[in-house]
Amino acid sequence: MDAAGQESFREFVAGRSSALLKTAVLLSGGDRHAAEDLLQNALIKAAGRWQRIDEPEAYVRQILYRQQVSRWRLKWRRRELTVAEPPEGGGVVDGVAGVELRLVMRGALARLTARQRTVLVLRYFEDLPEGEVARILGCSVGTVRSTTHRSLARLRELAPELAALGPAAAEQQPSRDFSPVEVRP
Repeated sequence: MDAAGQESFREFVAGRSSALLKTAVLLSGGDRHAAEDLLQNALIKAAGRWQRIDEPEAYVRQILYRQQVSRWRLKWRRRELTVAEPPEGGGVVDGVAGVELRLVMRGALARLTARQRTVLVLRYFEDLPEGEVARILGCSVGTVRSTTHRSLARLRELAPELAALGPAAAEQQPSRDFSPVEVRP
């Protein structure tokens, strides 16, 4: 890689690594160390082909997804996942419900299988259509739909408190992005 390529790669890593790390954390079930490894491996692969990449972020995300899929396809994959339990809350502070909701969601996502978590991250965090998720994971659209359905059902089963926290968190935090809209049938 020439000097200009190295500089553009450094700028990309400096500018986009935090967003890519968030995706990697979700894909790895909240295990930050595994997410950092996942992202580092993806960036190493991208660096080797940097001069030939047209859309760097899309390319690195594709590597992240495929590496995660490879991890859960391995027969000898790690069965144990360590997740810190959220501490018991003492006092009421603004935004506590939102933090509690995120902690519960992170814990519930960590208890899903890697395949379930990957499908949910791609569909809802990355906001990809079913066809694109199917292409990335190398499966049919029907498989993506059924896995999404089962993953959401499992998520509700693992964390029924999400239903209780969701409206409370929404009521405490005024919406800045959406105005009230009357919906008529």
